[in-house]
Amino acid sequence: MHMTFATISVWSTAIALLQVLGSLGIFLYGMKIMSEGVQKVAGNRMRAALSGMTSTRTRGVLTGFFTTTLVQSSSATTVLVVSFANAGLLSLMQAIPVIMGANLGTTTTAWIVALIGKFSVSKIALPVIGIGLPLFFAGKDKVKSRGEALIGFGLVFLGLGLLKDSVPDLKMMLETDPGTAQQIESIIAFLGGHGFGSVFLFMLAGIVLTLLVQSSSAAMAITITCALNGWFGDITVDPLRVFQYSAAIVLGENIGTTVTAWLASAGANANAKRAARAHFTFNVIGVIWCLVLFYPFTSLVWGLTDHLPQWLRSANKVASQSEIAFATAIFHSTFNFVNILALVWFVPQIERFVTVWVKEKEAGGKTKLRYMGSSLVDIGELSLAEADIAAKKMADLTYEMFDGMLDVFGKPGEDLSARVAELKNMEDICDEMLHDITSYLIQCSTHEIGSGNASHITSLLRVVAELEEATDRIYRMVKVVQRKYEKSRDFTEIQHDALIECGTQVRLLINVARNSLVGIDGTTHSQAQDIENRVDRLRKSNNKAAAKRMQEGATVQTEMIFIDLNNHLEAVANHMINVIETASKDALSR
Repeated sequence: MHMTFATISVWSTAIALLQVLGSLGIFLYGMKIMSEGVQKVAGNRMRAALSGMTSTRTRGVLTGFFTTTLVQSSSATTVLVVSFANAGLLSLMQAIPVIMGANLGTTTTAWIVALIGKFSVSKIALPVIGIGLPLFFAGKDKVKSRGEALIGFGLVFLGLGLLKDSVPDLKMMLETDPGTAQQIESIIAFLGGHGFGSVFLFMLAGIVLTLLVQSSSAAMAITITCALNGWFGDITVDPLRVFQYSAAIVLGENIGTTVTAWLASAGANANAKRAARAHFTFNVIGVIWCLVLFYPFTSLVWGLTDHLPQWLRSANKVASQSEIAFATAIFHSTFNFVNILALVWFVPQIERFVTVWVKEKEAGGKTKLRYMGSSLVDIGELSLAEADIAAKKMADLTYEMFDGMLDVFGKPGEDLSARVAELKNMEDICDEMLHDITSYLIQCSTHEIGSGNASHITSLLRVVAELEEATDRIYRMVKVVQRKYEKSRDFTEIQHDALIECGTQVRLLINVARNSLVGIDGTTHSQAQDIENRVDRLRKSNNKAAAKRMQEGATVQTEMIFIDLNNHLEAVANHMINVIETASKDALSR
């Protein structure tokens, strides 16, 4: 009989644990699809905000706050910032304030959890899912994405409500499962029996909890729920102590959440690693000053709960559940807000510190474009900014390489072997960039993205392929010019000027092509078409002139080199017009 009761106890404990995990799973899945839906609806605007609204520290903080509030994940925002820093889209001075704002943005989750106890979750969650479902199945593009975001939002609330109901009340457990309840009480008594040392122990518990669930939002939900159900002590006996244990766990969660960005920066360049270390530094400094002022700071926050609106508070003045939940939310928000106010003035100092911490050589050689994502929230929609900037760099390198080819062509009397080697290195870099960008875009395409960005990925794949073929052509021209000098095949002034005229037009077209990757309008496309037509006419007239000269007895080998260079120039122009047309169609479709 004893074994039967023990088996029942183990079975009931396992069921209770699975219910908690299931509730947490609904919450995390809801957060994931809500974040992805929001990105599909507002991804381009969010990306523009991150890259364009960071000119001042205040704007950077606000950008991080609103972005995190939308996607409901500071991990996603900080990983995105690290990703942008890796691509050079954000400088370190711009990235640090955004990370600060992300920390404040994630505090909204605590307020949502605190509000859960004030109304029936199903009265909000299920109707929201009901609104989102037909939009998701019947809608297209952004309408479908709005439905997805609404379903995710409803699941977040539903998951939080189920989590609140599934975490057992310790007082009730003493009656239904006294053995397990007594074990939990003994663990809490051990952790809480070391005075100020208990604050450190609960903080470590917060770090471990966040590392396990890989989400500070989920860890916050678990913390508040456990506090409400008496896992940190009896809230009717010593509410302040229960709140202080919750606050200590929250401090640990602020450190634990930095690990995601740290891991994302592994293998990235030095700038990305510095952004991740800045996130860690900012949070650790905040935790240190908060630990020094822990008791007066938590007492002040606890006192603020007396000023909550009456509708947020329970009728019971003695340690109501609402007071514990809202005190934790107030603590989380106040701690991050004060930390920002204290440290936003020291962004240059933090930048210098992490620059010394992470040396440039730690980047590991050439910068590699690498997909970075959060394990819980897919940032595929926003990650395309990296591919955009990489494609633009590839176009700039193509322009620089063509300039180098013209330089070699125009200086027949100089030893330019070092310059030729440099151009060969550029061509190799373009080959590597094609591989990296293609792999990156394929990785992005395997994640949840909207139809507009799916089309954008297809366009970028075509653009980088055309650019790589253009650089191959340019390097072939360099080798032809090199062979011309080695064979002492001198061009007449007419031949030289004809190729320079055509080369100048091609150079103009390359410049239009690289600018088209930033933005394009009708005049840009018509201008490019005019240039390409001129190049085509010059190629035909130059080849006819070469054929005529050969008929009149000119050196055939020299004229063949002339024709070869002439045809290569026209081929490069064709690649550029393909880039411009692709960019134009992409811009119109988005």
